[in-house]
Amino acid sequence: MKLNTLADLKLVQKQISDVHAQEAAQAAVAAAAKRKAEADKNLFSRAVGAVQSLPDKKQAINKPVPVPPVAKQRQKDDEAVLRDALSDEFDASTLLDTDDMLSFRRPGIGLDVTHKLRKGEWSIQKEIDLHGLRSDEARLALATFIRESHKQGLRCLRVVHGKGLGSPGKTPVLKSKVHSWLVQKNQVMAFVQAKPAEGGAGALVVLLTSGR
Repeated sequence: MKLNTLADLKLVQKQISDVHAQEAAQAAVAAAAKRKAEADKNLFSRAVGAVQSLPDKKQAINKPVPVPPVAKQRQKDDEAVLRDALSDEFDASTLLDTDDMLSFRRPGIGLDVTHKLRKGEWSIQKEIDLHGLRSDEARLALATFIRESHKQGLRCLRVVHGKGLGSPGKTPVLKSKVHSWLVQKNQVMAFVQAKPAEGGAGALVVLLTSGR
């Protein structure tokens, strides 16, 4: 641009001054906006407090599930209590009703209870078969069966002890022991020999006291 007069020079100076003023104004506006943004950010941080990033929901975090310890010694102790609670030396013969089937009822329980058991007026809810078990195994199995059935609120059970045809001398050794064990269980109210269709001389129908 060619400057011919002093007026032309002043005009150029004025234009340069205006540009500088405009740039200064824009810079001031930008600085003010930056300060405001910083102030807003600090205000939010103070209001929210300390934060931490959220976990990535797409990433599976599998925490190991602790396996509860098995109280093996307690199981052994419980089994020992059950075994010791039933004696093989207990003579139950004097407590059995002197009928041809040797039924049993607790003192104070009427004859009508055993009559109803024989007639099948109580529905059998659960049974256990002690065939083939040794004496100690049968005693533990029967004690556990009676205890668990009573806890479940069951009343009428069948206990299969066999007729002893496979025993030496074909004598029903387990049968008399089962009679003795059942008499020693407080949960047992009465029992009778099963009907022929339910095992006959090789089984008993047992009535438990109410557990609830």
